[in-house]
Amino acid sequence: MALILKHFSKLSRGYIEAPPQSSSDFYSTVDCTYIITVYMGYGVEVQVMNVNLSEGDKVVFEDVGHGENTVLANESILMRGLVVRSHSNQISIHFHSARSQVGSVLLRYQFFMLSCVFPQRPLYGDVSVNSLHSGGEAFFSCLNGYKLQGPNVLTCRNASTPYWSGKEPHCLAACGGLIKNVTVDRIISPGFPNNYSNNLTCHWLLEAPEGQRLHIHFEKVALAEDDDRLLIKNGNSINAATLYDSYEVEYLPNEGLLSSSRHLFIELTTDATGTSTGIAIRYQAFAAGHCYEPFVKYGNLTSSDNTWAVGAVVEFSCDPGYTLEQGSVTIECVVLNNPQWNETEPACRAVCSGEITDSAGVVLSPNWPEAYDKGQDCIWGIHVEEDKRIMLDIQVLNIGKNDLLTFYDGDDLTAKVLGQYGGSKSHFKLYTSTADVTIQFQSDPATNVYGYGNGFIVRFFEVARNDTCPELPEIANGWKSTSHPELVQGTVVTYQCYPGYQVVGAELLMCQWDLTWSGDLPSCERVVSCSDPGKVDHSRRVLSGPHFTVGSTIQYICNKGFTLSGNSLLTCFNRGSSGPKWSQKLPRCLPETFEPCSHPGTPTYGIPSSNKLYFQAGDTLHYSCLTGHQLLGESVLHCVPGHPSQWSGLPPVCKGKEIQPDPGQLQLHTVPKGIWHQYAQIKFHVHNLFIIYMRISVEKKVTKNSTAKSSPFSFHPITLGIST
Repeated sequence: MALILKHFSKLSRGYIEAPPQSSSDFYSTVDCTYIITVYMGYGVEVQVMNVNLSEGDKVVFEDVGHGENTVLANESILMRGLVVRSHSNQISIHFHSARSQVGSVLLRYQFFMLSCVFPQRPLYGDVSVNSLHSGGEAFFSCLNGYKLQGPNVLTCRNASTPYWSGKEPHCLAACGGLIKNVTVDRIISPGFPNNYSNNLTCHWLLEAPEGQRLHIHFEKVALAEDDDRLLIKNGNSINAATLYDSYEVEYLPNEGLLSSSRHLFIELTTDATGTSTGIAIRYQAFAAGHCYEPFVKYGNLTSSDNTWAVGAVVEFSCDPGYTLEQGSVTIECVVLNNPQWNETEPACRAVCSGEITDSAGVVLSPNWPEAYDKGQDCIWGIHVEEDKRIMLDIQVLNIGKNDLLTFYDGDDLTAKVLGQYGGSKSHFKLYTSTADVTIQFQSDPATNVYGYGNGFIVRFFEVARNDTCPELPEIANGWKSTSHPELVQGTVVTYQCYPGYQVVGAELLMCQWDLTWSGDLPSCERVVSCSDPGKVDHSRRVLSGPHFTVGSTIQYICNKGFTLSGNSLLTCFNRGSSGPKWSQKLPRCLPETFEPCSHPGTPTYGIPSSNKLYFQAGDTLHYSCLTGHQLLGESVLHCVPGHPSQWSGLPPVCKGKEIQPDPGQLQLHTVPKGIWHQYAQIKFHVHNLFIIYMRISVEKKVTKNSTAKSSPFSFHPITLGIST
């Protein structure tokens, strides 16, 4: 028995023959171990130059340089040319044979430089590496609004197995903070784009450089419908003037908000109940005499002046898959009181439906990357060159299990279905057979899919066709026409017949995916009956029999209120070579002529929409009342057709109602805000003078946060005037 242990240290390259030729000649059992060690930061590469093993021979390659032995390969996979690499600076090769006929292997080894594994990119951040070898560095950063938690630089350290100097950092959204020397960045709520947590109170104080002001743009504000609140103050504390309060303002200002000084104070508070996505607010500082830098999410802009001085012109465009909405495509920095943009910046949104004629592009789920809405039915049509087809690359599909994304192989919803999907599915591709594809997305009205990144991304590309269906023959007593001369997938062949003959079978045949035609060959047979002439609106018809053979008749009878124009009776007769035809064209049923309605009159203190004397059948008349009077009855009357025509009801009545007097007429009194009630009004005439005496009561309104009870105030204003 031969036991052999050999060390190869710090050698850059060499050969190993296992077992050595001398030992295999004298021993029936051979057990050899070879250990190759190179410098720290390097690994060992072993290539099998020749292999000739006997049955039962064992060969094991192990990585032994990092404390725990790891099997890299064994005799079961050994073949000439195989390359085995270590993960550390040390490798062990063990050869064992217990037979009289000992096999052998010839190995070549050399060193190579080891590297650290590529570090994990933080969620909502990025990483860049200048080298993965010893001494190389990895640099970490976060997206705007997120703060790095952990080291921003890691170094690849030299060892038997190189490693990074620390754990990869994370990117988190902070709940508040003081942000000095503001340039351009954004504030996001903790957890964004996922939901924020309950019972938060976050304060952010933005401070621009001296002499500059601040502008903020609302990228996203989604608060739970309870007591969650967003406040923005025009100063450096909660006591400053309010610029925005989510309690008071239902809609976000598209143009954003401007500070009057170098500070803005932002507060987000959440209660213990519901949650939502939260906020994403972009902020920036800008110098006096300039406009703020414009912004469009999911889009791009070009400017004539990147300092945004007066006269700068900016043009906007959207990323693929997005559509420009609201605002203006072009804006200009102008001077009014202060430099400002003459129009609001537009918005880029992934919209529901559209027609696309580009050779390549992308279709996104509505509102992507944010969640789509419930109960949507969206249709996109994609059209490329007629001699091409479309490759659909579905890169993301993450929708509700009851939501549907359907692909139709044609230009409408009647085309063949390429595929229909719901729920989640990994990356896949589809190919159309024609130059058109229709995509339909339907979301369940009760869908429970929420959150960032739920939806789909479908990229499309125009591709060539390289397949054809077999040639179709001509048919007797007819002819054919072809939509494409090469009979590629999607080609349609149309068969037509000579006069007096009709197509029996499929008139249209399509070249399908499997390069077969969609139906059997049709034929042309002599026509022995008329075609169905169709129905006439506002009528019924009487048939002489179940089929429209030569000699059969159809009689049309108009409904009540309509009169016949044309012949009521049609007869099917034979016209020789052209085949059976109907004797007449279809008649029409026209509305009868009715007498007009007379004007129903004008109520006292009332105003009619028209004072003409007569109204035609079907006309409407609207009524309203003078100020201070209430309309009782129907405000709209209809002239109902008949002999004679009549109004649908009586004119309404205008009755005096509670009024709000003009506070300017109540002299020597402070007029409270509230609900006014007029209880009496008396008018006296004395020669050319008139006196109006009114008793008025006011009930004071209670504000939302007030605990005071309502209290009445009484007034007795007197008005003097001269009648003419």
